[in-house]
Amino acid sequence: MNVLIAGGTGFIGQALSRHLLGRGHRVSVLSRRPSAPDAFPAVFHWDPERGELDPRALPGIEAVVNLAGENLASGRWTRERKRRLVESRVAPTRFLVRKMSEREPRPGTLVSASAVGIYGNRGEEVLVETSAPGEGILAELCRAWEAETLAAREARIRTVVLRFGAVLDSRGGVLAKLVPVFRLGIGGTLGSGKHWMSWIALADVMQAIELALTNERLEGPVNAVAPLPVRNRELTRALGRILNRPALLPVPAPVLRLMFGEMADEALLSSTRAVPERLAALGYRFLYPELLPALRAAIKL
Repeated sequence: MNVLIAGGTGFIGQALSRHLLGRGHRVSVLSRRPSAPDAFPAVFHWDPERGELDPRALPGIEAVVNLAGENLASGRWTRERKRRLVESRVAPTRFLVRKMSEREPRPGTLVSASAVGIYGNRGEEVLVETSAPGEGILAELCRAWEAETLAAREARIRTVVLRFGAVLDSRGGVLAKLVPVFRLGIGGTLGSGKHWMSWIALADVMQAIELALTNERLEGPVNAVAPLPVRNRELTRALGRILNRPALLPVPAPVLRLMFGEMADEALLSSTRAVPERLAALGYRFLYPELLPALRAAIKL
């Protein structure tokens, strides 16, 4: 396929470009920067806030992958920061869908990122794609993001929304922050450690995106998570075991709230027990269905 990636210079985007190129697809990326790493065969300028898109970007494109959005964990959630987190996802998605819809012939497929944060803090509830959205900042962000994505259906574009759990790879995401702490021997559970965490190995992220691009039966929301979610304390023990470091220093919830504000309850202490019902129905076989092998591969041990 001829695939265009928005957000292609980020952590997941770069990995996806390498994966798709290795699988024989043609890949180009959209970037706000005038230059991008040499690994990208074709880089086109875009700036959704200014309404700018290189006119050469979309002709001939069969599918678009939308990964655009600011890093949720890159700073404390002030009022302005929360506005930026939403706008960095909603506005580029709206712009991209409009540009895709205006083309003739238009790309046939849109695959867009979302997150299991749409379900909010749900305790012990097992969450599938038909579960109702929850409450909170992340849930509201994801609802707005997905609404802009699914508008592509009006232009008869097959649309898949991948609700990612925590992506496990030491080069980015949650592990990039946890591994250095655990190597120092000061890692531990967050709060009580009882809350559920939905996760997925980076290799399965690549496979899930490619499946969404190529399988015409897949449409709408899809939980892109491993089949065995874990409690935070299980993740902590597994990480300590793999790194051969103790995991004895729990961080109390009040301390997390003092350090991170609203992000503590929304992203660090929230319980989300999502399972991949739609991927399972398609017969998808995870490369890393269990946490320990996924962590070993992610940390390259």
